[in-house]
Amino acid sequence: MCGIVGAVAQRNIVPVLIEGLRRLEYRGYDSCGVAVLADGEPHRARSVARVADLDDQVRETHLEGFTGIAHTRWATHGAPVTNNAHPIFSRNALALVHNGIIENYEPLREMLRGKGYEFVSQTDTEVIAHLIHSLYRGDLFAAVREAVQQLHGAYAIAVEHKDQPNTVVGARQGSPLVVGLGEGENFLASDALALAGSTEHFIFLEEGDVCELTLERVRVADRDGRDVEREVRTVAAYGGAVELGPYRHFMQKEIFEQPRAISDTIPQADSFDASLFGEAAAKAFGEIDNLLILACGTSYYSGLTAKYWLESIAKIPTQVEIASEYRYRDSVPNPKSLVVVISQSGETADTLAALKHAQSLGHKHTLSVCNVGTSAMVRLTELSFLTHAGREIGVASTKAFTTQLVALFVLAATLGKLRGHVDASLEAQYVRQLRHLPAALNSVLALEPQIIAWSEDFSRKENALFLGRGLHYPIALEGALKLKEISYIHAEAYPAGELKHGPLALVTEAMPVVTVAPNDALLEKLKSNMQEVRARGGELYVFADSDTRIVSEEGLHVIRMPEHYGLLSPILHVVPLQLLAYHTACSRGTDVDKPRNLAKSVTVE
Repeated sequence: MCGIVGAVAQRNIVPVLIEGLRRLEYRGYDSCGVAVLADGEPHRARSVARVADLDDQVRETHLEGFTGIAHTRWATHGAPVTNNAHPIFSRNALALVHNGIIENYEPLREMLRGKGYEFVSQTDTEVIAHLIHSLYRGDLFAAVREAVQQLHGAYAIAVEHKDQPNTVVGARQGSPLVVGLGEGENFLASDALALAGSTEHFIFLEEGDVCELTLERVRVADRDGRDVEREVRTVAAYGGAVELGPYRHFMQKEIFEQPRAISDTIPQADSFDASLFGEAAAKAFGEIDNLLILACGTSYYSGLTAKYWLESIAKIPTQVEIASEYRYRDSVPNPKSLVVVISQSGETADTLAALKHAQSLGHKHTLSVCNVGTSAMVRLTELSFLTHAGREIGVASTKAFTTQLVALFVLAATLGKLRGHVDASLEAQYVRQLRHLPAALNSVLALEPQIIAWSEDFSRKENALFLGRGLHYPIALEGALKLKEISYIHAEAYPAGELKHGPLALVTEAMPVVTVAPNDALLEKLKSNMQEVRARGGELYVFADSDTRIVSEEGLHVIRMPEHYGLLSPILHVVPLQLLAYHTACSRGTDVDKPRNLAKSVTVE
């Protein structure tokens, strides 16, 4: 979601702020802006285009300063127009940027109007700016600390005031914020990645922290107002330019990076050992009798896939919940549950909130599956397994999803071994299959030309159905999500056996039906479901294992998968669905890497 960068330095800091915003573009945004203190006043530039446009503005206006804040905004309160873009000013004295949502902004706005403050935007953020200004008595740190006590909701903020030209103050509650430590300069950002090249030394602020950055020092106070020392971590954040190379979009590049990402994520050991998940894993795994998986979006679908593996391989009951719903209903906690949270960024607000809710109910054993080792999620859980997808720029997740599946399969195999359901022979088989996955994926990627031909038909459609059975139903869900995310075609996924219970009414010759058809125990039933579609004039597009004896004919289009892959088949079958969505979107001319209304990291509820 929104990205924040701030700095106090003895040099023109604008190039650092702009470069930080560029590195945060992958999170998704509708507008961007930068503000610096210069000549005793705050000055800013804002744009509802890309960061490159903002860069052109600051160059043309020669915007320079030693103290500054910058922001990429994903619209929540107020449309993505210039007046709502951050930084937000208060009486031309204070500038503020904000990530999050303030739930009690309406009564605060009315109170501030009563004090004579004029509101010129539709944002909840303007309330924070005016509130801090109203409390300012010459000490910005004190004013921010007092103001945040009145805020309900989630926020990460960075603030500067014209009367303190070498100071930036930050605060966080529910949204991520890190401090970067330099020599004679200090930084603030939503993500350590934004500051790569400027520093490798970071403080990851805790919930409720308020920090003050000056040239000489960083001061941190906790939610109770006590000055605290937070751990300084060295993080060699990758800051090099990510190049497209021969690819048209980052999504296409990331689809083709999956063999390498999976290879990097597969454990090097020849056995499934609890230590892969942390030092405390062996003890924790011995104390659990079920799993509760919490996730959102694509990560939720990886959890649904994992449920099949965990119950089939490890014989352990598994429940999968949408994180954004879990904490808003009455649930029955089980202290013997292992709570597994899944997130690419480790900063997904709904999943973090669900994790904290589960912990408040007494769930002591927690495990994160995440792509970012320094994330809040990894820091909050007892155990963790890091995927090695690398930096994922495209909003629609690809390699993050398949590496999550690898991690969750390793978890299922490990628990199966510990519970006596995976013997040495089966363990060796699983290890071999995992290690062959990258080669098998390369064979799947070679299907791209055939998928491009299909995409030309799909680009003229406005609706699509995706079918799968058993282990591959979540893969159908993921395929439908990818298509609607980036091509804007309405797509739905169903277990194939549910067709006759309602969705069959939608099937006509204008409705393409994508079917995932592996050679498994449900194949014959799936073939019957396919016949139901054909009998109603539906057009079938089938990704079939080579030994399924499904052949192309009128109304039935078949692409053969290169090899049958058993329990790991979902990792192979999702890749052609990614390619189908990608090439359909290209054919329709949509913004593949930055689809409308969507953000990469959803850091607000």
